[in-house]
Amino acid sequence: MSTNTKKQPNGVDVDRLVQTVNAIKDNPDLAKFRFRASTKWLGGGHSSTTIQGFYGAGQEDNSRATPFVIEGDEPPVLLGQNAGPNAVESVLQALASCLTVGFAYNAAAQGINLKSLEFDLEGQLDLHGFLGLSEEVRPGYKGIRLTYRTDCDAPPDKIEKLWAHVQKTSPVLDIVQNPVQVKIERAG
Repeated sequence: MSTNTKKQPNGVDVDRLVQTVNAIKDNPDLAKFRFRASTKWLGGGHSSTTIQGFYGAGQEDNSRATPFVIEGDEPPVLLGQNAGPNAVESVLQALASCLTVGFAYNAAAQGINLKSLEFDLEGQLDLHGFLGLSEEVRPGYKGIRLTYRTDCDAPPDKIEKLWAHVQKTSPVLDIVQNPVQVKIERAG
């Protein structure tokens, strides 16, 4: 279902989007964000992650009165209880969510009205790496296959250009496709 009004195609306030882009052009420090998550182990493969505040647009953001709580677990075949998706499934969700935002926002900015947008993702993983049974097999995804379907009021060539731009600017696609330095330290 699409949300299309003159001011908010695809449910996106394009005026505010343009204001945000212009504010960042005027003050590049506004583009620096720090997102945070806190995870606690609950037993077995079950964990609970809380996400609430973050730093962005030059200040601490406290707009979330209630934190988001995301459960993580493993399916029974991997010794879990199915209390939530496992971590590698959450990566697929994060990728699809990021691409959805990028597609919808950029389409709105270009005056393209979406009627629908759907993604199917599949990640291929070999447990030999995760279980430490092979030095040659990486513990993470070997590959991710993504298929998208969209119905919108733009010709195919414009959709392809939009899709290329979305891929080029997606933070999560960049994280998945390129190494990211992760500093791990023990607290206390």
